[in-house]
Amino acid sequence: MKKRSLLILFFIALGTVFSYGQEKMFTPEEVVGMNSALFPKNLVQLQWMGKSDVFSYVEKNEVKISSAQKVKTTAYLTLDEMNSSLSAMGEDSLKRLPAFKWLSYERAYYQSKGKLFELLMPGMKIKFITTLPEEADNVQIAPGSLKVAYTIDNDLYVAIGNEHRRITENPVDVVSGKVVHRNEFGIEKGIFWSDDESRIAFYRMDQSMVTDYPLVDISTRIATLKNEKYPMAGMKSHHVTIGVYDLNTQQTVYLETGEPAEQYLTCVSWQPDSKVVYTAILNREQNFMRLKAFDAQTGKELRTLFDEQNEHYVEPTHPLYFVPTKPDQFVWVSERDGFAHLYLYHTNGTLIKQLTKGDFEVTDFLGFDPKGTRVFYQSTEASPLERQTYSLEMHSLKQTLLTPEKGTHRSLISFSGNFVIDSYSSSTVVREINLLNNKGKRLENLLSAANPLQEYRLGKTEIIELKADDSTLLFGRLILPASFDPEKKYPVIVYVYGGPHAQLITDSWLNGAGFYLNYLSQKGYVVFTLDNRGSAHRGKRFEQVIHRQLGKVEMQDQLKGIEYLKKLPFVDENRIGVDGWSFGGFMSINLKLSHPEIFKVAVAGGPVIDWKYYEVMYGERYMDTPDENPDGYAAANLRSKVKNLEGKLLVIQGDMDPVVLWQHSLSFLKACVDEGKLVDYFVYPGHVHNVQGKDRAHLIRKISTYFDENL
Repeated sequence: MKKRSLLILFFIALGTVFSYGQEKMFTPEEVVGMNSALFPKNLVQLQWMGKSDVFSYVEKNEVKISSAQKVKTTAYLTLDEMNSSLSAMGEDSLKRLPAFKWLSYERAYYQSKGKLFELLMPGMKIKFITTLPEEADNVQIAPGSLKVAYTIDNDLYVAIGNEHRRITENPVDVVSGKVVHRNEFGIEKGIFWSDDESRIAFYRMDQSMVTDYPLVDISTRIATLKNEKYPMAGMKSHHVTIGVYDLNTQQTVYLETGEPAEQYLTCVSWQPDSKVVYTAILNREQNFMRLKAFDAQTGKELRTLFDEQNEHYVEPTHPLYFVPTKPDQFVWVSERDGFAHLYLYHTNGTLIKQLTKGDFEVTDFLGFDPKGTRVFYQSTEASPLERQTYSLEMHSLKQTLLTPEKGTHRSLISFSGNFVIDSYSSSTVVREINLLNNKGKRLENLLSAANPLQEYRLGKTEIIELKADDSTLLFGRLILPASFDPEKKYPVIVYVYGGPHAQLITDSWLNGAGFYLNYLSQKGYVVFTLDNRGSAHRGKRFEQVIHRQLGKVEMQDQLKGIEYLKKLPFVDENRIGVDGWSFGGFMSINLKLSHPEIFKVAVAGGPVIDWKYYEVMYGERYMDTPDENPDGYAAANLRSKVKNLEGKLLVIQGDMDPVVLWQHSLSFLKACVDEGKLVDYFVYPGHVHNVQGKDRAHLIRKISTYFDENL
């Protein structure tokens, strides 16, 4: 679901019991991150410096660097030195070091107060490049030339030094250079620089046929209307094309992606010679995809490389990764065999070989060595709960595990492919950052973070394994109350998400639970979470079982968790609550109304109530259209279950939510009124799909107090 990272509310060693000497308790302000001292130490802005084997990070207003060949950390530049140079230029001083993007050992760029600067080292030379308009958004910088593409309102612009060109002049319902298809299909930007930085590919989205949904901003004395273009499942969707702007000719062509207009374009990629643009074209039904190549100069289709289809859905989310030294070869990520794997292709569409294979998911593509003989990636091969980094010889398919330590790893590969900076955590490791060679040998420990929660009282956390009705292995997490007494009975809060693209249980610090769930355990609750079928990183069969029946299989699995809980001698089975947001809000209400005999209290934030009211891309992928699947939509419509409401239910909504529209929860309230059912309701004025900022502490208090008073 949209902005997935916002949907999941963010300890200890697995199987380790809390110490009574640890007396501190979380405050709601600490839960939402207002006390930075509670986060594990990190190496800020850790990165390789362009094509070198030198890495850098920021510490105490200094940029520190070290060579991977001979690890010796030295100060490279300081905030005072930068401010001295900026003062000499007549520029404002900085309060802290900016976010650098190092292009090489000697060159970086950064943005500050709407201005773009180039930093040249050694010698601390700062060069002003351009000033972006205050309204500039969706900024994409060409790293070689430092040209800047950006949007203002609906139009695309480019800055070449002090020259600012307006590339498009769109009517009100057409936008260029922005994210399209409502952030689905891995789309995170709408502007794509060619490798030689002479052309810009960009999305153009015509929304004139899409229904306006009104959002009312009450912060002005006379409330103002903001219309959100919102294509609901089964209704008209926007039309997207891809333009290519040539900076030399100042002409734009549009790729001839063809009909029907209601299709999805994703995985936009430039060929290394900057002459060809590739895009995956997915039909509206999302069960058939073609990867096509287009001439960047004329927009003409050159060829179809291959197609993929699935009886349920196809979901391409990765660009083409071209092989260094072999510009006619690329790596493609596909779930065609049931799991996300890497495939080596020729640009004529010939499959050269499948690179990875097995009942695991490749979760991240990390790059190549400069000769294009090895590929680096992360996967769940060791365990669905872990992320390990591997290198693979593409000719022999010989695989090397670079990160043997159990846990969740995130790795940065040097340009040479000879070195890896690996950061990981696990149920027993807070954070460790190591420098490795390309065989996985640890060369240097860069950081071993201390546990910042040593003085806080935390409950015991366990990872559990259960079996679904079809014997599928499910993972859950159980957090015991911080002051646990095995002779007592405790209430339970089930924290649920349950939807696609999210995994809540991981072998990482806090086991993925975060401060919020541990805060609830400190208040005396057993806190339980289960990753049901339909959630992420377990393969297509595990996810696609939910197709056309959202909420059904997910609920079956969650009830397996309830069976487990009821067998625990310290669980009070008469005091079980459930809490979730977005898809989790849908699940929370669904569980409460379907099984009022189990769930005494429920809290649901930003809940989907009726999938007919949700957007085309996500909704139709998992449910097809309302006309094609009327029974599935009816079964998942929570208004039809309102008559079952017993006990306490709190529904929470942001009134400016453009993702799960206010109409969902309002329609649920109307159904409650019609059925004579009492429900509690709370609105956060001015907030979108998730409550952020200082108001989030209020949200934590609101939810926890509701459980305290009713569970």
